[in-house]
Amino acid sequence: MDRVKKNFGFGCMRLPMKGNEVNTEEMCRMVDTFLESGFNYFDTAHGYVGTKSETALRECLTSRHPRDSYVLTDKLTNFYFKKEEDIRPFFESQLEACGVDYFDFYLMHAQSAENFAMFKRCRAYETALELKAEGKIRHFGISFHDTAGVLDQILTEYPQVEVVQIQLNYMDWDDPAVQSQKCWEVCRKHGTPVIVMEPCRGGNLTNLPDGARAILDELGGGSPASYAIRFAAGHEGIMMVLSGMSDMAQMEDNIGFMKEFKPLDERELAAVEQVKAWFREQNLIPCTACRYCTDGCPMKISIPDLFACMNSKNVFHNWNTDYYYENVHTVNNGKASACVKCGKCEAACPQHLPIRELLVKVAEEFEH
Repeated sequence: MDRVKKNFGFGCMRLPMKGNEVNTEEMCRMVDTFLESGFNYFDTAHGYVGTKSETALRECLTSRHPRDSYVLTDKLTNFYFKKEEDIRPFFESQLEACGVDYFDFYLMHAQSAENFAMFKRCRAYETALELKAEGKIRHFGISFHDTAGVLDQILTEYPQVEVVQIQLNYMDWDDPAVQSQKCWEVCRKHGTPVIVMEPCRGGNLTNLPDGARAILDELGGGSPASYAIRFAAGHEGIMMVLSGMSDMAQMEDNIGFMKEFKPLDERELAAVEQVKAWFREQNLIPCTACRYCTDGCPMKISIPDLFACMNSKNVFHNWNTDYYYENVHTVNNGKASACVKCGKCEAACPQHLPIRELLVKVAEEFEH
C-alpha cells in the first residue's frame, strides 16, 4: 500500500466515450494528466463499460507508462465464475486484458450475504490468497454492498482482508438501507483501510438541481463534486476515494481540490446537511445507476434510466422526461410495465431498492 501516492483514485466504471466505444485519445490525455499531477491509483473490473474498461486501461495506461508508476486494482465478479476451477483462468484473462503481470489490489467484488456464500463455496477467497502468495496479487480486499453486520462477519472470518471498498457519500452516510456510516465503523473496528466508491452517488451529487446547488453556491467556493468528494475523504481511515471521470474537465476539477486536500470545515458540513434535507424533501428514487440490476432482467428494462426519468420529472416537472422515456430509454428496451416481478433486479441492487414497486409507479407516471 506504500506505493499509493495520494487519497484520490481514477475509477474506471465511467470513462470518456465516443458513441459506444471508449474515447481512447481523451482517456490517454486524462491518464497522463492524472499521473503528472501526482496521483497513481486506477480501479477497474471486467464488467465495467460493457467489458471495455480493462482493455482501455491497457491501451491508455499500462502500455504507455512504467509498471511502477501506477497502482492498478481489479476485481473478481460473481458473474464470471461458477466453480473454483473457473477462477484462475478468469484471473489470468484479466491480467492479459489489462496488460500486466500482477495486480496491486484484487478485490472480491460486490460482496453481500448471498455473494459471500457463493464465494465461500467456490473457495474464491482462498484462491485469491494463493495468488497473493504467488506474487500475482500484492494486496487482497473486498468491495461491499450490504449491511454492516454482514461486513463484520466477513472481516471476522477473513482477517486477511487488507482493504474494504464501500459506498460512502453524504446522502448515504446515515441512510438505513446503505448504512455507509455503520459500514465505515465496522472497518474502523477491524482496523481495515477504506476505499470509497460512489462519493458523488452516480453523479447525483455533481449535477445538482437548482434548489440544492444554490445551497452550495452560497459557500462561494468549489463545485458540487468538490464538497461530495472532500466529505468522503475527510473521514478517518479512508485510504482512497474513487471518482468516475468521463472528461478532462471533470478530472481537472477533481485534481484541483484533491491535490492539496482539505476536509470540509464546519460551515461546509452544515451546507451539506442542508442539501441532504433538500433532497429528502423531493422524494427522489436513490438510484446510483451502477446498472447491476439490468444484467439479469429478462425484459431488458433499463431500470436506472427509467428511475432517472422519474426523478427528473419530480424535480423539473417538464415534458422533456416524457420524451426521453418514450423515445430513448424504452425504444430498444422494455417499459416499466413490462416487469414480470421476478425479483432478480432487487437481489442485485446495492441500494436495496424496492425496484418492482418503483417500476409500477414509473409506469403509472409515464404510460398513461
